[in-house]
Amino acid sequence: MTEAWFDPNKFGAYYGGIGGSVIGVLGGTLGAMAGALAPKGKARGLILGSFNLIVVLGVIHLAAGLYALMSGQPYGIWYPLVLLGGIMTALFGMLRPVVRQRYREAEMKATQTSGAPGS
Repeated sequence: MTEAWFDPNKFGAYYGGIGGSVIGVLGGTLGAMAGALAPKGKARGLILGSFNLIVVLGVIHLAAGLYALMSGQPYGIWYPLVLLGGIMTALFGMLRPVVRQRYREAEMKATQTSGAPGS
């Protein structure tokens, strides 16, 4: 086994705990914003861009965690990276098409409303 990149106990506790909390709060806030704004067709670039950014960051975390695992790093190093990366990639990756569909529905609704006679 190679030398640990960081202290596994501190890294696992701080990165996993703080990182998990930040991702949870960010995910809840972004989900609430998407739920409120997507049906109205507002802030499309911000919401979908944020989803894309989180997926990319998740893939980076996942890759770093898998590299740490393959290079023999302790559990406290690779596990928080894999866990956060996996959650970010899977959750936001699966929800992005749903949010995008809500924006499409809002766009179609706006198009139908603006094209109605007497508008």
